[in-house]
Amino acid sequence: MCQVFDENYAGVELVLSIILKQPAIKVKKITVQHEYRNLKKRSVRLDITAVDSANRVMDIEVQRDNDGADIRRARYNSSMLDTRLLDKGQAYSELVDSYVIFITEHDVLGRDLPLYHITRRIEETDEPFGDGTHIIYVNGEHDKENTPLAKLMHDFKCLKSQDMNYPQLAEGVKYYKETEGGREKMCKIVEELRDEARKEHMIKTAQAMIELGKLSYEEIAICSGLSLDEVKALAEGRPA
Repeated sequence: MCQVFDENYAGVELVLSIILKQPAIKVKKITVQHEYRNLKKRSVRLDITAVDSANRVMDIEVQRDNDGADIRRARYNSSMLDTRLLDKGQAYSELVDSYVIFITEHDVLGRDLPLYHITRRIEETDEPFGDGTHIIYVNGEHDKENTPLAKLMHDFKCLKSQDMNYPQLAEGVKYYKETEGGREKMCKIVEELRDEARKEHMIKTAQAMIELGKLSYEEIAICSGLSLDEVKALAEGRPA
């Protein structure tokens, strides 16, 4: 999915225009699989981050597993976006609107609605708080109706490009799944993801050993598979 949307401005604009019901939306920047890290070194990787012509920032997450779309993860993603949206000296009033959009295979919130919009409100008056924070859940189970959103959800589940409704998405799917060059790129990406997962496991193993404090850095390096310099970096709070 991330490869299909990488630099695919028409595709990202299509998704946002349907979900936000804003057909004139224009995207000026797309970033895929960007990692954010907080002060406690807890990281999160956002699937697709887009900035539109009004400088609104939008995180689009596609989740098959309900656990990956936990409501507190939506809150966390929103907060991580906010930490990057103001430069030194800028007033808080300059903070732009942000959107966290979870497209889920199942009905995570369980109300059988195609869309869920979550914004803060003043409880006593039931008025919008208006802080510019938006969280949206898209229920992928609504893929049978004759609506733009249902057709979009259908396309997200399609295995073959010729069965898709929107050419903005079908062209990317066809390239990566049905051409030799695209399949080669995907094989390389999958291998890189495997290597990354192995490295993450090695780092977690080393961090656990460092916290125990019973082994030398040299021994931790041997047990975890990391280099001695990488182990020392983790012990000092730096990335390996």
